[in-house]
Amino acid sequence: MTWVWFDGTLGAGYQLGLEITATLYEHRTDHQHLAIYDTREFGRVLALDEVIQTSESDEFIYHEMMAHVPILAHGAVDDVCIIGGGDGGMLREVVKHPLQRATMVELDPAVVEMSREHLPRLSAGAFDHPCTNLLFADGAKYVAETDDRFDVIIIDSTDPLGPAEILFSEAFYADCKRCLKPGGILVTQNGVPMTQAEELTTSMRRLRRHFAEVSCYLAPVPTYFGGHMAFGWATDHAAHRTVSLQALTERHRATELNTRYYNPAIHQAAFALPNSVQALVNAGG
Repeated sequence: MTWVWFDGTLGAGYQLGLEITATLYEHRTDHQHLAIYDTREFGRVLALDEVIQTSESDEFIYHEMMAHVPILAHGAVDDVCIIGGGDGGMLREVVKHPLQRATMVELDPAVVEMSREHLPRLSAGAFDHPCTNLLFADGAKYVAETDDRFDVIIIDSTDPLGPAEILFSEAFYADCKRCLKPGGILVTQNGVPMTQAEELTTSMRRLRRHFAEVSCYLAPVPTYFGGHMAFGWATDHAAHRTVSLQALTERHRATELNTRYYNPAIHQAAFALPNSVQALVNAGG
């Protein structure tokens, strides 16, 4: 029996062990250590710098909730930008919508290359979709310099260490605001509040300096151990967070989405925060 152990996110003081059947790929790229394992219970798993990023068993929860919640809440999305997301799962969900353009900005080409080869189920052809605009660039530099504008920006980043640290900075959030069309929505990966409380509170505080409506919503992703994951939510259009169940259902039905986790009722419920999480959101005020 062979096991691989992953440290608790951001030094939480515990480990997650997965029984592996094979190491499919392992290499230090120009930016990070990249490994893809085949595991007995979670299918294929992608790890960056020895932190789990995604697994075949539960990736659909993370990707569906981060993509469909802002797009359906907005209701009239033409252009989406994904920062990160090299495994292709976020892009897969985004291009299920009738968009004009889905721009994905990934720092490390090796993540896309190896995900194409070893995790093809995640992207499911999305890299070659007609509306996909795949760019290999620094996401922070891109939003600081581009003239492109988007209805939704999704920050599908790793945790705020190493190359991804800048993607949690106030300057980066300000640049994202600049790249949003009026009424646009920014969503961010904000970790597990039970073990990463400071990450959530800090992001809420920084986002509030640039957006009128800031909060988060939750979803359970088993391989992100420690409890529900938080997705940061920022917009200047408060009504996006309180779209009626009827309107969400109509939009969902019109798009004919094929989803395994997301539905309009889950969408609404995800914004109902436990008191402990709401306190973290408020602490960033």
